[in-house]
Amino acid sequence: MLEYAIKGDKKYYGWIAVLLGLIGVGFGFYLWQLKFGLGITGLSRDVSWGFYIAQLTYMVGVAAGGVMVVMPYYLHDYKAFGRITILGEFLAIASLIVCMLSVVVDLGQPMRLFNVIIHFSPHSMLFYDMIVLNGYLFLNLVIGWNVLQAERNGTHYPKWVTPLIYLSIPFAISIHTVTAFLYCGLPGRHFWLTAILAPRFLASAFAAGPALLVLLSLIIRKVSNFDPGREQIQTLAKIITYALIANLFFFGCEIFVAFYSNIPGHMDHIKYLFVGMHGHGVLVPWMWTSMALMVLALILLIPPITRHNESVLAVACVMLFIGAWIDKGLGLISAGFVPNPLHEVNEYMPTFPEVMITIGVYAIGALVLTILYKVTIGVKEEVRA
Repeated sequence: MLEYAIKGDKKYYGWIAVLLGLIGVGFGFYLWQLKFGLGITGLSRDVSWGFYIAQLTYMVGVAAGGVMVVMPYYLHDYKAFGRITILGEFLAIASLIVCMLSVVVDLGQPMRLFNVIIHFSPHSMLFYDMIVLNGYLFLNLVIGWNVLQAERNGTHYPKWVTPLIYLSIPFAISIHTVTAFLYCGLPGRHFWLTAILAPRFLASAFAAGPALLVLLSLIIRKVSNFDPGREQIQTLAKIITYALIANLFFFGCEIFVAFYSNIPGHMDHIKYLFVGMHGHGVLVPWMWTSMALMVLALILLIPPITRHNESVLAVACVMLFIGAWIDKGLGLISAGFVPNPLHEVNEYMPTFPEVMITIGVYAIGALVLTILYKVTIGVKEEVRA
């Protein structure tokens, strides 16, 4: 089936060339980081996790969001999702690659990855995170490829794939749950020290992941002869709506508990994000933009008349995706370190090299996704013909 990946028009090869160019630029900056060290980033003694780990946190959610098409199709026999389930599984693969590469560039020296294996500990959340991320990647590769191959051959996928499908569902939930535990398991960071962090992560994942899948489905419809289906897109839109409501509700619960209970350690981080502290507030406009985008997206998603309009739906999904990315990608990670335990404010913002390396990582994920989707579309067009 890989032969479909090398068949395409000038636009397809032009897109591949753009991605390869971004990967090359990002790799160049990464070589600079390898030589000079993490000093070229905005990280400091107070803020040890930044833009790289933020992408891990967010894209894990996008990967976990794929379970929102897997469960209805395989567990509840929702036949309509048969057209897009493979798209969700392949999106999870590309997202997980972005996650893992984000960890690699954050480590400074990639050889440190082996420390998790050589010096593994059952008390380490990083060890479990490594297991669930690699496990979920492997499951999606095996399931997606075999299901697509069976569809091409006009047969049912092998019986041994069925247990792997069922196993992938708890793995999808666990990859974001364990990631949340990485943060809320640190007692010295009050902003993350909340039991609702994992449910909040999952709610945002089940909104952002399907939102991106909707956008990709609309793009596929325009650039190919394969139509993911209007019913499928509208069902995803309903899932996105409910998940976004849950995400905003959980955030409201955080605000209430922090300020009604008057917990200084928790309030300070939220104040820094939304009003600034001690004259510092570089993230204030970003966070208000994030909240505005998600609320506006919800306003567009709730009424059926706007949700059924696919142009409006696309705008809502873009706003949701960007808003959630700012919230989890910039706000959540940075605010966990600012202010520090001594209530001193040492702000963090990613540097240009940091951003370019991250763009290179995303370009690798986009390249993998493009190839996988090209193969998928080729098979579905062949079967239809």
